[in-house]
Amino acid sequence: MLGIFILSLALRFWGLERFNTLVFDEVYFAKFGNNYLTHTPFFNAHPPLSQYIIGIGIWIGSHIPFWHDTVNGLTGSMRSPWTYRWLNALTGSFIPLVVAAIAYQLSYRRSFAIIAGLFTACDGIFLVESRYALSNIYIVIFGLLGHWFLLLALENHNRRRSFWLVFAGIAFGASVGTKWNGLWFLSGAYLIWLAAWIIRGIHSFSNSKLFLKEAGEELESRIEEGGVSTYSPPSLAFPLSQTPLQNLTQLNIFQMLFYLGIIPASIYSIIWIPHLQLDKTYGFIEVHRQILKFHLQLGGNSPNVHPYCAAWYKWPLMTRPMAYYYQTAESITEPLPVMGPPLPAGTGKVIYDVHAMGNPFLWWFGVAAILFLVGMLVSQTIIPWVKEKRFSVPTTLSVDTWIGLYLVINYTANLAPWVEVTRCAFIYHYMCALVFVFLAIAWFVDQCLRSYYQQLRVLGVTITFIILAAFIFWMPIYLGLPLSPDGYKLRMWFNSWI
Repeated sequence: MLGIFILSLALRFWGLERFNTLVFDEVYFAKFGNNYLTHTPFFNAHPPLSQYIIGIGIWIGSHIPFWHDTVNGLTGSMRSPWTYRWLNALTGSFIPLVVAAIAYQLSYRRSFAIIAGLFTACDGIFLVESRYALSNIYIVIFGLLGHWFLLLALENHNRRRSFWLVFAGIAFGASVGTKWNGLWFLSGAYLIWLAAWIIRGIHSFSNSKLFLKEAGEELESRIEEGGVSTYSPPSLAFPLSQTPLQNLTQLNIFQMLFYLGIIPASIYSIIWIPHLQLDKTYGFIEVHRQILKFHLQLGGNSPNVHPYCAAWYKWPLMTRPMAYYYQTAESITEPLPVMGPPLPAGTGKVIYDVHAMGNPFLWWFGVAAILFLVGMLVSQTIIPWVKEKRFSVPTTLSVDTWIGLYLVINYTANLAPWVEVTRCAFIYHYMCALVFVFLAIAWFVDQCLRSYYQQLRVLGVTITFIILAAFIFWMPIYLGLPLSPDGYKLRMWFNSWI
């Protein structure tokens, strides 16, 4: 895990000042972060937490006496690109570790945790988002921390459980305080809790029918033997917990509403205080109306609105990634303009492209793993239905069934709401659901590597090798390294990627 963290850290900090300009939405978020330092009022179309953090990073970076070789005034003050990017790079480096921690907490399997952390570190869009002053990594890391703290709470009891539940509520509130779609992480927690109670209800109903059936059979046998004795019900042995998810029904509705309802709402409200003190144009209620109005006016998912608009169904197969930065130059030594269009087509001999696209094979294998988990869960319900002619679930769910349920529910919770979103959306909106794709393919590979069958072990090694090789192959367009036109075309497999 230390090696994975060092790899993530090195890739995110290497050449962080490479482009002395504002890349993609840095034109908003880096400026907004600087506005808090210069006390400049402004309207923000998102909750302000990520801009606070970027502002803190700018303030700390400006007081560090190095990494100021290049500066620009595009944020409203003379700043080095390093100052408004370094804290995002550091934060993004921890995301693979948090994913690994969740994997371990779900299964107590170190192999699953290491593979999950490695795969997360080998994704392109998380690398790109971490290297610039953008906000999406904060939605993800706070949402993931909320889930990790919830799993830690389920593992503990009494005061220690309350301690971790408080932290889970704070983390979920911070995720929503970054962007509203952070709410889907919280909805995933509620849905898996609700699923656990439904499963418990089905078990209770099945056990009560079993109890009555066996009691009647016992009574009939006693009568036939010439006497009636006191009936002892069959013992129901519950195995020791092998995953914290088995303890979900230990949380009642009042605990959920307080720790994962009132606390997140309170944290979200508190987050707004500094912004509303700076910009007094709108109050708390009115600023939310203005934000909603802003997003509703962004138009539909059409290239006429924005060339990189991509509806939700285009995300899983990565059919429409987007360029955050694109410039051409005559040579590697030629300085790039701070702002301005690239050279005319065919003129530039060197291409600098920062592409917000994932590791294609990691995404594609991951979607297949999610579908495999869905099939596994459905089959465990349908097979008993066909055999016994009644709906049922296994009396005791296995650890892997719980993991599959957790991943499928949270993936759906973070993707399904986008079906109804009519505004122009982009591929980076998939990041919240994507982390559960990483966990799914890591679980599948771990199952292969731990298998008795050599063919499955070979499959697991092959998948891992392909993912690592693909990450290295596409790394130049994640880091914005100089490419020849032929090298650039070699990595653009589909016209829709350009």
